[in-house]
Amino acid sequence: MKSFRKELHFHLPTRRGIVNITPQVEEALRGSGIREGLVLVNAMNITASVFINDDESGLHHDYEAWLEKLAPEKPYSQYRHNGFEDNADAHLKRTVMGREVVVAVTEGKLDFGTWEQIFYFEFDGKRDKRVLIKIIGE
Repeated sequence: MKSFRKELHFHLPTRRGIVNITPQVEEALRGSGIREGLVLVNAMNITASVFINDDESGLHHDYEAWLEKLAPEKPYSQYRHNGFEDNADAHLKRTVMGREVVVAVTEGKLDFGTWEQIFYFEFDGKRDKRVLIKIIGE
């Protein structure tokens, strides 16, 4: 069995944002030489998420609106975590959206369902963040 590791680096200029990282994951898969196995993609920061869904701007807006209702950014004073930082809402949003995804690799390709893509979702931007791609297989 082979193993391959790659990091993606992000520094979004806004507090929140969604980035389709499917092309970077596919590039890592090609570089790994692995034809059958699994790809793990996970956010390496507790205020960001990696998830799979449709690449549709209306849906992305709906995520933002829905998450803001669940865990509004302001007022900052509503959260006990806030003090040194003002990102308690980002931690909660990440919990809802999840940390990672795992995708099967079949014949050297990501084995997706219809419309599936991999996304990085930033909840507390304007700082350096990482995503890990770990591929195992043969």
